[in-house]
Amino acid sequence: MRIVHVIHSANPAGGGPIEGIKQLSEVSRHLGNSVEVVSLDAPNAPWISDFPLPIHPLGPGWLSYGFTPKLIPWLREHANNYDMFVVNGIWQFNSFGTRRALRKMGKPYCVFTHGMLDPWFKKRYPLKHLKKWLYWPWAEYRVLRDAAAVLFTCEEERVQARRSFWLYRCNEIVVNYGTAGPRGDARAQKELFLQKFPGLRGKRILLFLGRIHVKKGCRELIEAFRKVFFQRGRNAGDIRLVMAGPADSDFARALKNDVARFGLADWVTWPGMLGGDLKWGAFHAADAFILPSHQENFGISVAEALACAVPVLISNKVNIWREIEQDEAGFVESDDVAGTARLLERWAPRDAHWRQLASARCRESFLRRFEITNAAEGLIHVFRELLDGEKRTFQPPTSNVQ
Repeated sequence: MRIVHVIHSANPAGGGPIEGIKQLSEVSRHLGNSVEVVSLDAPNAPWISDFPLPIHPLGPGWLSYGFTPKLIPWLREHANNYDMFVVNGIWQFNSFGTRRALRKMGKPYCVFTHGMLDPWFKKRYPLKHLKKWLYWPWAEYRVLRDAAAVLFTCEEERVQARRSFWLYRCNEIVVNYGTAGPRGDARAQKELFLQKFPGLRGKRILLFLGRIHVKKGCRELIEAFRKVFFQRGRNAGDIRLVMAGPADSDFARALKNDVARFGLADWVTWPGMLGGDLKWGAFHAADAFILPSHQENFGISVAEALACAVPVLISNKVNIWREIEQDEAGFVESDDVAGTARLLERWAPRDAHWRQLASARCRESFLRRFEITNAAEGLIHVFRELLDGEKRTFQPPTSNVQ
C-alpha cells in the first residue's frame, strides 16, 4: 500500500503527531508498505534534511494557518501515486487543502484529529472557539464529513470530539495507537543522562517530558510540588522534579521565574528538549513520570514511560486515563492544583517494593495496549477495509451529548 501523510509541520518540537507518524511509518514500511510525508514547511527548514522518511516540504506556509499555493496542485498532480492520504491535524491548511484537492478525484483520505476537537479548547479559549465556529461549517466540518474515516486514538477522544460542535457528522473509527518503546542499552542510556545532569544522581526523579505549555498543566505541577513538599512543613529531600521540554517560550520563562522566586531552584531541573539516548536515559532514571494535562489526546510520552516500566501520574484529562487506572500502572487525579498535589502525595511515600510491582504492571500494559507493531498493523487493516469499500456505519450522537 502507498500511503502519504499530510501534516502542517514535521518540526519535532510539535510533539506527538509527527513522532507518531515516524514510528508508525517505520513499522508500516517493514510490513511492505511505502510511506511518505507532505508538509507545509519551507524546504530549508532545519528538520527537513535529516527527516527519516521521504518528505515533500511545500511551504513556507503563510502565517500559523500555513496556506501555501503549492499544496493543492501538488496533491492533484501526484494523487495517483498513492492509495491512501492521511491528514494529521485540523484547523490548518493541510486539512482543508487535502479535501479541496481530492474530493472530485475519487481518492480517499483519512483524518487524525489528534485531540483538536476536544471541548477543553472551547472552555479555555472561548473567543477562538467563536472564530472556529465561523470557519467550521464550510471548512473543517466538510473535511471530516467527506473523509473515508476520522481516526481516533482511543474511545475517550471519540466521545469528547462530539461535544465541541453540534454540526458534526463523520465516519468514526477508533484505532490502536502507540510507540516503539526504547532502543539501546538501558543502563548506558541512564548513565549518559546522569553524567549530563550529575546533580540528579542518587535522587528520586519525578519526570515531566513534553512541551512546557499551559495545556500540559505545568503551572499546576510547580504549584503542587511547592504545596506538597515545601508548604506543609516538609522538605522534598531526595526528590527532584525534571521539567524536560523546550523552555524558551514566555510561559516557560515565567515558570522558571516562579521556581526561583519560590526557592525551588535546587529541586527543579530544566534540561531542555531531550531526544534519542538522553530521552530514554531520563525515562530509565525516573522513579515516576507525571503529566497533569488539561487536555491530552493520547500522550505518547505516557506510553513511552510505560515502555520503560515507569509508573505514570496523570490527570483524568489524558484520554487514556481509564486504561492506566484499569491496569494499575500509576495514579489518576483531576487536572487542578489539588488533584496534582494528590498525585504527589500518593506517589511520594511508596517504597521500592511498590515500585517493582508497579513497573511490571506498566510494562505489561504497554505491550498489551500501546506497542507500535500492533498499532501499525491495525491501521493498515483499517486502510485496506476502507479501500475495499467496507466502511463502518456512522452512529449519530446520543440525545444527551451536546
